[in-house]
Amino acid sequence: MAHNEFRAGFIAVVGRPNVGKSTLINTILGSKISIVTPKPQTTRHRILGVDTRSDHQAIYIDTPGIHRMATKAMNRLMNRTAANALADADLVFFLSEANRWTEEDQDVLDRLDAVNVPVIAILNKIDKVHPKEALLDALAVMSARREFAEVVPISARRSDDVARLCELVPAFLPESEPLFPDDMVTDRSEQFRIAEIIREKLTLALRQEVPYGLTVQVERMVREEQGLGIHAVIWVERDSQKGIVVGKGGSVLKRVGRAARLELNEVLDERVHLELWVKVKDNWADSEKDLLRLGYESP
Repeated sequence: MAHNEFRAGFIAVVGRPNVGKSTLINTILGSKISIVTPKPQTTRHRILGVDTRSDHQAIYIDTPGIHRMATKAMNRLMNRTAANALADADLVFFLSEANRWTEEDQDVLDRLDAVNVPVIAILNKIDKVHPKEALLDALAVMSARREFAEVVPISARRSDDVARLCELVPAFLPESEPLFPDDMVTDRSEQFRIAEIIREKLTLALRQEVPYGLTVQVERMVREEQGLGIHAVIWVERDSQKGIVVGKGGSVLKRVGRAARLELNEVLDERVHLELWVKVKDNWADSEKDLLRLGYESP
C-alpha cells in the first residue's frame, strides 16, 4: 500500500445508551467487534474498531453510553471512558435517534461544547420515522441545535446510507502513516471477545434488572485436539441473582451456554467446549477495586 497522503485518525462514537453506536461500528467494519442487545449499558468498555482502506485508516472508538445518573462505580468509570475517547479523537460521531430526543441526548450534546474537533451529527434509526417527510423536520431541528460539520441520516441496522457516511470521514483525518496493521480489525483480545459474547447471550436471556449486576470473566482457555476448551465465570452481585442466572434445573445457564457456544464456533472457526460457572461477588459493580480485578480498565 502506498502511503503518500495517506490519512489516519480516531473517530469517537458517542451518544446516550442504546442509541446504536455498537451497531454502527459493526456495520462499518462488516464484523462484530461489539456486542449488541436491546438493553442499555450493553457496551461497558472502550473498544477500537479499525477500518483500513486504500487511502485512509479510520479507527472507531466504541464508547459506553454516557449516563446522567452515574450512581455506581461502574457507571462513573464508563462515563470517564467515554470522556477520554473524546479527548483522543480527531472527529466525533454524535448519534441520536431520528424520531426521539431525550434529556440524556441533550446531556451528551452539552459535553461536546468542550470538544475542539469536528462533530458529525448522525440521526440513526431512520427506518422508524413515519411519515418519511418527518425526517426533513428532524434534520432541520438537529442542524439548529449547534454547528455540525455534517448532519447525516442513517439506519445502522439496515446499513442505509452508512457507506455515504464513511465517504465523509477521510477529509477530517490528519495525514499519517497507518496506526495499526492493515489486517487488524480490533484491539481487543480473543479472550475479551469470548467473554463479551457470553455476556450478550446472558443479557438477551435474562429479565430487565439482572444483566446490570453481572459480568463475565474467562478464567482458562485450553486448545486441544478435540477443540478449544473455555472455562468462564459469570459474576453476579447477590445470591438471588445467581438463582435467576442458573434457572430452574440449570435451564437458563444451559440455554445461554448453547447460544454462546454456537456463535463462538462460528466466530472462532473451531469447535468450542464451554463451561460456565456462576459466582457471587457482593456489589462488584460499585467497587473500583473489583472492577479492575474483573478486567475493567481505569481510564
